[in-house]
Amino acid sequence: MSHLRIPKHWTIRRSTPFFTKETVPAALLSHHNTAAGVFGQLVVMEGCVTYFGFADEHATEHEMSVTIEAGQFATSPPQYWHRIELSDDAQFNINFWSEPGEEMGEHPLYNTKS
Repeated sequence: MSHLRIPKHWTIRRSTPFFTKETVPAALLSHHNTAAGVFGQLVVMEGCVTYFGFADEHATEHEMSVTIEAGQFATSPPQYWHRIELSDDAQFNINFWSEPGEEMGEHPLYNTKS
């Protein structure tokens, strides 16, 4: 996950505010994926965030995990199922990258498990 590169010509289309353990949306703590054509870039400012990746929507056991420390970031590729856990002092945000000219409009940036 953290080794995957966002294509050089892609740009940040949206960014979240900074989240903490108290303000993180519940969807990020449960099984979800980034939308088609969207890379997520999780940037940790304080504490740490652990990212768990899953083979598919129905997997119950993660196939990989990465702990992202303060001052680090990691990427999540399009349509890869994952969830996160936060340390008590975590502060992070997410940048959503896509191809220039791709109209994102009201399209969702991620999908949750049904």
